[in-house]
Amino acid sequence: MHKALLSLVIAAFITTLPAHAQTSSYGMASQHVHTEPAALTRLTLAAALDLAFKANPEIAAARREAQATEGVIQQAGLIPNPELEPLVEDSKRETRTTTVQINQVIELGGKRGARITAAERGRDFALVELTAKQADIRAKVITAFYDVLLGQERHRLAEGSVELAKRATLIAARRVLSGKISPVEETRARVAESGVRLELAQAANELESARRQLAATWGHLSPRFERVEDPETELPHLASLSELTQRLQQSPALLRAKIEVERRQAMAEVERSRRIPDVTLSFGAKRDEQMGRNQAIVGLSIPIPVFDRNQGNVLESLRRTDKARDELLATEVNLNMELGQAHGRLSIARLEAELVKTEILPGAQRNYEATTKGFELGKFSFLEVLDAQRTFFQAKSQYLRSLADTYRAATDIDRLLGEPFSIIK
Repeated sequence: MHKALLSLVIAAFITTLPAHAQTSSYGMASQHVHTEPAALTRLTLAAALDLAFKANPEIAAARREAQATEGVIQQAGLIPNPELEPLVEDSKRETRTTTVQINQVIELGGKRGARITAAERGRDFALVELTAKQADIRAKVITAFYDVLLGQERHRLAEGSVELAKRATLIAARRVLSGKISPVEETRARVAESGVRLELAQAANELESARRQLAATWGHLSPRFERVEDPETELPHLASLSELTQRLQQSPALLRAKIEVERRQAMAEVERSRRIPDVTLSFGAKRDEQMGRNQAIVGLSIPIPVFDRNQGNVLESLRRTDKARDELLATEVNLNMELGQAHGRLSIARLEAELVKTEILPGAQRNYEATTKGFELGKFSFLEVLDAQRTFFQAKSQYLRSLADTYRAATDIDRLLGEPFSIIK
């Protein structure tokens, strides 16, 4: 009888070893190393997004968390292990009594099912968290990409400004030598050239900072691309606010808040199930050396829930469920407010960009070109050239700012909706 019981316990212990080995091998198999891409001459927006989704450390961490929840579900479905309880009474062999028994806890009240449900809601929460993180990183990549693109345009504009300033300085110097203008005009030209050189240095610094920020979205400390390629897309489409509000109901942030309510409800059910005590079944054998016989042992242990009925944990879980409902309402209100603000910013930025591009910028450019030619012919003073140049460059800068505001507002809507909204279809 003793040998049979010990063999049963040893066999039960050995069966747990393959599961442990499988868990270890899964952990090793799930590890992978991201290889850095080779240097790129031109980087497209699609390639930048692909790099970020594959190598961004925040997305990788969220993905690991989602994978870890599978282990939580597996653990929640396991039944309690049996306990082996040996007992020896008396040290003398002739009067010794030896007892070997196995105790098995029997869960009542639906505890196992409640645990599994709570673990599954935790997995759903982790998956939505992964989706939300991907949407957030996607918005960061798009914003950083267009920051680089606009930085390139600012740098190109600054280089053009330097060339124009050099040209104006050279013309002023020639006219001073011919005695047509005062040397003060040449000094003003050189001062203006120094100013645009400083603007070029600032534009180069801002461009490098934007390039580093873009490379950081896929975990690189320094960029390995030379330039980003202009998608040459139209301005982001402006959908109606009512349409966007409807699509907001499926946003990751709102789904995450809804699933958190469900998860808290499931955890409350777990605490409720623990109010019902578990019973423990015992069976084994007892050897009485003095009487020279074996005796079977069968026992049942039933806790009496007189004082502890898990009422404190139940109350806590219910209040946390109420808190999750309040947070869901607050999240919905905040998301609608942020969506309305982003929609308003996009509307104004698109209007400004279109107005500057079609009306202000062409007129400023024509005025600058005409003034420059007139200055060469002696029809305008250098101050008039500087004024026309300043107006033209301000129009260009205003257009770039409106473009940046347009893309930022569109990517904010992308992030809130958790799906491609306007920039990439």
